[in-house]
Amino acid sequence: MHGSASSGWLLVALCAATGAYCLLRMRSGVEEQRRAAGGEALMGFGMAAMAVPAAVFTPPAWAWPAYAVLFGAAGLHALWAARSDRHHLHHLVGAAAMVYMAVVMAGSPAHAHGHGTSGNPALTGVLLLYFTGYVMATGARLIPVVAVAGGGSATGWGDRPELARACRLSMGIAMLAMLLTM
Repeated sequence: MHGSASSGWLLVALCAATGAYCLLRMRSGVEEQRRAAGGEALMGFGMAAMAVPAAVFTPPAWAWPAYAVLFGAAGLHALWAARSDRHHLHHLVGAAAMVYMAVVMAGSPAHAHGHGTSGNPALTGVLLLYFTGYVMATGARLIPVVAVAGGGSATGWGDRPELARACRLSMGIAMLAMLLTM
């Protein structure tokens, strides 16, 4: 992605930290938590890799098609998983956005992180609208809920829904930042 190096590094750090937390969530005792965390970890690390400032590292020509294939496969997996859980539809949209950005970057001169191309403005606009709505809805869900007193088992920090929502919110914001540079 193009933009200032400092904002690029902040985006890399945010996405990598989110990916790392999602890897830890994969150790959860709740099966659905583990399943969702795997896709979110892939998305976080993939976004971190794509956000490395072009001034520091320009990926080889084969990297962008590889990203497109990787996230295309993740999108197919999300489509399959959406049969039982509609949250995976969001993973499908996220994977499609990553494929779109990889294809645009593959077509840019010298594969320079999107410099010189902007992709399809209509598709970029639709993705921006989707992720803006997603960020707003996810942010609203972070509003604290009154805890139920007593009678409940303690959950590990990896199973706390507010932390998972915060990770999803940070990845949504990061996706918005990446799409804005298109």
